[in-house]
Amino acid sequence: MIFDYGFGNVRSAERALAHVGADVEITRDYDRAMNADGLLVPGVGAFAACMRGLRAARGDWIVGRRLAGGRPVMGICVGMQILFERGIEHGEETEGLDEWPGTVEPLKAPVVPHMGWNTVEPAEGSRLFAGLDAGTRYYFVHSYGVREWNFETGNASLHPPQVTWATHGERFVAAVENGPLCATQFHPEKSGDAGAQLLTNWIESL
Repeated sequence: MIFDYGFGNVRSAERALAHVGADVEITRDYDRAMNADGLLVPGVGAFAACMRGLRAARGDWIVGRRLAGGRPVMGICVGMQILFERGIEHGEETEGLDEWPGTVEPLKAPVVPHMGWNTVEPAEGSRLFAGLDAGTRYYFVHSYGVREWNFETGNASLHPPQVTWATHGERFVAAVENGPLCATQFHPEKSGDAGAQLLTNWIESL
């Protein structure tokens, strides 16, 4: 299921999921989004605008309640960024969903936006990147990212999230896997065969 809150290329995501054999539907309906096997949350544009759109569609409640029940959610691009504690764009600070600590802020790189193909450093034991070589390239389009990762579980028995990194001028978080919640800064739906494999891995984990 793809959640349509007005700030994501839902048709592109729909085609990519259908291509790998998923039974996919686009919805804004609360109950359908809550009851889906897996919920994909895309995102494009500004952090603050995406958060306003998500809250207007009750997406913040949907994501929170799905995760509380162990129901899978995947974020893409700004759909990943809004899962963090806050975003800062043009001097404006906006609260995110706070599923992970961290601040989405401007990338420090010679060329911004970061637009095009880039490799990543997959987390050890990653299920999302299973079957994908270390030199595989993915398609990015963004000017903001999470440059620092600080996460404390507070419980030695809990597994910390698996964090995948990429570099454009400096290192930034390219993907996170955290139980039922995962996300990518890059666009798997625009990443060709590599993106198709990653989406297949996610679907098979549902």
